[in-house]
Amino acid sequence: MEALDKLKIHRTPQKKSSPATKVRHKGWLLFIALLAGIAVIYLAFPGVFNSRTEVAIGTVSLSYPAQEYTLFNATGYVVPQTKADIASKATGRLEVLEVEEGNHVKKGDIIARLENQDVLASKEQAQANVAVARAGLLEAQAELKDATLALKRAKALVDKKFINRETYDTAVARHDKASAAVQSAKANILAAQARYQEAKVAVEYTLIRAPFDGVILEKYADLGDVVAPFSSTIESKGAVASMADMRTLQVEADVSESNLMQVKVNQPCEIQLDALPGERFRGRVHMIVPTVDRTKATILVKVSFVDLDDRILPDMSARVAFLSKPLSPREQKPYIVVPSSAIIREEGQAYAFRVNDNEIAHKIPVTLEKQLDKKRVIVAQGLQQGDKVVLNPSADLPEGAQVAPKGDS
Repeated sequence: MEALDKLKIHRTPQKKSSPATKVRHKGWLLFIALLAGIAVIYLAFPGVFNSRTEVAIGTVSLSYPAQEYTLFNATGYVVPQTKADIASKATGRLEVLEVEEGNHVKKGDIIARLENQDVLASKEQAQANVAVARAGLLEAQAELKDATLALKRAKALVDKKFINRETYDTAVARHDKASAAVQSAKANILAAQARYQEAKVAVEYTLIRAPFDGVILEKYADLGDVVAPFSSTIESKGAVASMADMRTLQVEADVSESNLMQVKVNQPCEIQLDALPGERFRGRVHMIVPTVDRTKATILVKVSFVDLDDRILPDMSARVAFLSKPLSPREQKPYIVVPSSAIIREEGQAYAFRVNDNEIAHKIPVTLEKQLDKKRVIVAQGLQQGDKVVLNPSADLPEGAQVAPKGDS
């Protein structure tokens, strides 16, 4: 019996929760839900909990010293002064094209070749004719040598009256004829050489060479096209390619007549290209073209680059600042400028409130260089181009304040 009693399962009745306990559980659940809702609202709408101070915001920018010495500005385009459309003097089908756009070529390099089997054959024939003419000269010279010896013998014999005068006259005539044959052979060589030179020129006409050092700008013909000089038909091409000498790039700017008296040859300039907005290039006036465009009331002024750059390409649009004085090496570099109203001073130290991407203003020390004008000051350290700063910050604006640009909702 005792063993059976040990096998019995004794069940203890569970205690039922009191109403007060249930109320406490529900209260905790509601509190947790409220905290979660507040967190969601904070993440989605941080401005509900953070008050933001409305401020005026400015931007740190670059300023180039040349602006201080600029007399006036003019616009124009980059133009190579040495440019050519390369064509052939002969007519034929394009058989070889050695270049593509952008290739650098040297003067005399073969750019393309026309079919030239016929002129090559004529050249070889002319060369052979030169060899034949030279062989004829050797034969004539041998005959002249023999005739000269015979004449000497005949003269000795006729003086001793061993031969009659008629035989001697025959020897003289033979010598004269051989001498004339030598002169004729020499003339034949000259004629053959001239024909050979003509054949070489004909072959050269089928080879299209670069007339100067430069860069291929554009191709006008492809393999198989018929190339003809002075062509104006659709079926044939007049030029194979165009090229330019990049060392002769200049800006051709249109200068208003009213500014003409402020321009002179070798005057310093600063060139800005629309394709390279962050770059400034030194230039100088190369030429003032003495012709006025009456439709625009402008004069063409050519401005050369002092320092060429591989990034400068023909037909780029440009803006030229004509300067009153040359720029020093320091003045060729841009200044970092900030609105003067963004600078505050405390105990001899300059500060500015820089606004980050989260629209939080941080008070940072800056090193000033000099006052550029009434509204801007040059910064040596502390700020970079593109930084946003608070303008006219109030005295009670704290470090790390959440700010908002004026006018934003």
